[in-house]
Order: sequence, then C-alpha cells, then structure tokens
Amino acid sequence: MSKLQQRGFTLIELMIVVAILGILAAIAYPNYTEYLNRSKRAEGMALLQEAAARQERFYAQTNGYVTAAADVAKLGLRNTTGTTVNSDTGKYALTVTGGDGGYSLTATPQFGDSKCGVLVLNAIGVRGAAGKLDSGSTSDKEKVAGCWR
Repeated sequence: MSKLQQRGFTLIELMIVVAILGILAAIAYPNYTEYLNRSKRAEGMALLQEAAARQERFYAQTNGYVTAAADVAKLGLRNTTGTTVNSDTGKYALTVTGGDGGYSLTATPQFGDSKCGVLVLNAIGVRGAAGKLDSGSTSDKEKVAGCWR
C-alpha cells in the first residue's frame, strides 16, 4: 500500500502565520499613523511660518505687529474668515495674540494629534508645542524639536 500524501496547511502552521501577521501589524500601524500626523503637522508649520513672514512684512510697513484676532485679515493670509485663518486643507486653525511688544501665533490642529497638539511660534522665533510630548526625550527643548521636524 502506498502512503497518502497530505496536502495543505495544518492548523498550527496557519496559527503561526496569523501570529506573525498580528505582530507585524501591531508594529506597523502606530508607525504609519505617526507618519500621517507628522505630514499633517508640516501644514501647520508652514501656516505658522507664512504668518510670521507676513507679520514681519506688516511690521516693516506699519512699525507694529498684528496682535488682535480681529485684525488678522490685515496680514492678507489665504483662507481668512473673521478672526480665524485656516490652513489650505483645513487641518489647522491659526490664531494671533500679542504681548510684550511682539506676537504669538498658535496653530490648533483640527484632527487628533495627541503627541504634539497645538503648535506655537512667537515674534522672536521661539517654537513650542502643547501636547502629550514624547516622554523618551530628555528635555522639553528636544520634545518640541521632535514636533517641529
């Protein structure tokens, strides 16, 4: 009698493949979502930098900064509605405040960015972020730099 040959996969082999795929997915998905959030943050940073350049141009022409939300339209930024400026795709909303002879620009995300949250840029070029910053970094400066890269 000839021995019958088995064809196909055993249940153990199938479970090993499923476990390997689960481990790979558990590693890849958080990295992918962080990559997406980082690409969205680039839009917020561009909005802040454009607004800062417009603030400096406004200062050169009028010897003063726009420091009130009601005057934000004087900067001539795109997507300005009332006292708020939205980024090109609406992922960030920009607000302007003043103080100490300068200004502070705040970009608030319109999506769930729990790592960095709100991005801030002021008149002297100091960058900031207000979210659950990465606890693996050693200083606040490194944490903020991670959000602004």
